[in-house]
Amino acid sequence: MSLLDAAAYRRALDVRDLTDAAWGPHAMQILVQGAISALTALWQSTAIVYRAPALVPVAANYDELQYPTDGVARDARYTRYLTDQLLLRTQTSAMIPGALKMLAAAQYDDVLIACPGLTYRRDAIDRLHVGEPHQLDLWRVTRGKMRREDLEGMILAVTGAMLPGAPVRLDPAVHPYTQDGLEVHAQVNGRWVEILECGLAASAVLDAAGLQDHSGLAMGIGLDRMLMLRKGIDDIRVLRSDDPRITKQMLDLDPWHPVSSQPAIQRDLSIAVASTATAEELGDKVRGVLGSRSNALEEISVMSETSWWDLSLAARRRLGMSADQKNVLLRLVIRDLSRTLTSVQANELRDEIYAALHEGSVSTWAARESL
Repeated sequence: MSLLDAAAYRRALDVRDLTDAAWGPHAMQILVQGAISALTALWQSTAIVYRAPALVPVAANYDELQYPTDGVARDARYTRYLTDQLLLRTQTSAMIPGALKMLAAAQYDDVLIACPGLTYRRDAIDRLHVGEPHQLDLWRVTRGKMRREDLEGMILAVTGAMLPGAPVRLDPAVHPYTQDGLEVHAQVNGRWVEILECGLAASAVLDAAGLQDHSGLAMGIGLDRMLMLRKGIDDIRVLRSDDPRITKQMLDLDPWHPVSSQPAIQRDLSIAVASTATAEELGDKVRGVLGSRSNALEEISVMSETSWWDLSLAARRRLGMSADQKNVLLRLVIRDLSRTLTSVQANELRDEIYAALHEGSVSTWAARESL
């Protein structure tokens, strides 16, 4: 199992949580409060905002939410484990078991639990993904009997608050912690985009928390995507930019006005990596090496993958490959949001990424060759 080292753990904990006002105001907080207010007005219920540390037991992230022991979601290729029993939560749903146990002792008749915050994953680098995305879990827990029509009312209230006027489509989905699960898509600018998942709260999850006489509704929302759709942003890096022209636009839900566009620079890498390596693992490794400088990367896309067996002898030698590796062709799109990078700077960044990813015994350097 691939485990986080101390430096990577510290970097993860230093990432700003845009849902938390303690880090300063941000439009994402307005989005969260809008959803909470819409639901409390609909149900006339109490709302509790529950936050918890990012480091959680595996049991809270998976077992107590009814994930199968052999589920792909647990794979270390996508999950940031610190030990075999502790990880950085992959979903805000990991806060739910603890919140439910707290509620069981409080004896609420009807309550809304809101769990906003950061989640932590190994993920690819592109305009829609980061290694620390924000999520919001919204769970209604009540002594009443929840039905499909209650769930649909919740969907309409939340989507109406977060994406006013957008048509929605409901598709069946399976989640380990819900029954009658749904995947919700919204139509934005003529295309359908997944915005949230939900369902009736699984009785096994409620029962395990001591809420045997309750039922509930469970909803999970990707906040980065939702805010991007609401403001018309097409690059997720904008949400965390420290460029003053951008930060002042991140204080409200008004439409996004792009700042001056910087030119994109492309660099292709041909590398040898382990045959089991995924785009998510490669992206995570690059973020770990570059730290905040990874914001200069708009995207790293996998153009092709070729096994050792399907390469010519000359190609194997050129890469210094072994039989347990594959050749991956990557395309880097380098574009800093606030400054123009020179060709030399792009080559230096390319070489740093190449050094971090290439596992062959023969290397090819861009910056050195351009001297």
